[in-house]
Amino acid sequence: MNASTSEQSLFLLKMRGPQTAQQLAALLDITSMGARRQLEAARDKGLVAFEDVADKVGRPSRRWQLTPAGHARFPDRHADLTVELIAQVQALFGDEGLDKLISARERSSEAAYGKLVDVRLDLAQRVESLAQARDGEGYMAHAEAQDDGSVLLVENHCPICAAATACQNFCRSELAIFQRVLGDDCTVERSEYLLEGGRRCVYRIMPVDVSSAGL
Repeated sequence: MNASTSEQSLFLLKMRGPQTAQQLAALLDITSMGARRQLEAARDKGLVAFEDVADKVGRPSRRWQLTPAGHARFPDRHADLTVELIAQVQALFGDEGLDKLISARERSSEAAYGKLVDVRLDLAQRVESLAQARDGEGYMAHAEAQDDGSVLLVENHCPICAAATACQNFCRSELAIFQRVLGDDCTVERSEYLLEGGRRCVYRIMPVDVSSAGL
């Protein structure tokens, strides 16, 4: 199995979610047989698994997706050390001390994003700037403009997942931070959440006129 192409297969499953061998073959510009061989080799390593999904017409389609071991190929920043430090901070300083630590991290993140997101730009450009900042932090993020005028901030990976799992307060104020950084002419809501069983985290940013129209 070609190492670079096999890594690309895992990357595409991470970014796009479950895919058939035919879909991966088209994306990688290889044959369907070649894609299946790569997927089967990855399955043998415990990195992917498949599910046969019944389509409306014809035979069920086999959709491949990453296993927990496959997701673990994408790094969680110093996961074990981070979880240990969280436990130690909580033991030494209590919940209040941990809360202060998280608040300091939030202030630092907001200040950094504020330098990169120009509120004078249109909404799509602002979200794109925020997505680039998050991508640089390892969130595998990108922005997707929608037909209704809203923009999705899509994060396909969480580089602090272990920390967030150990203490969900690490995620608590992302919505508020994004809201303040992007400006008061839009609203931000989380539509998919990794820690609640989602494949990724997705935030829907809506112009105020669009969000108000749906009320």
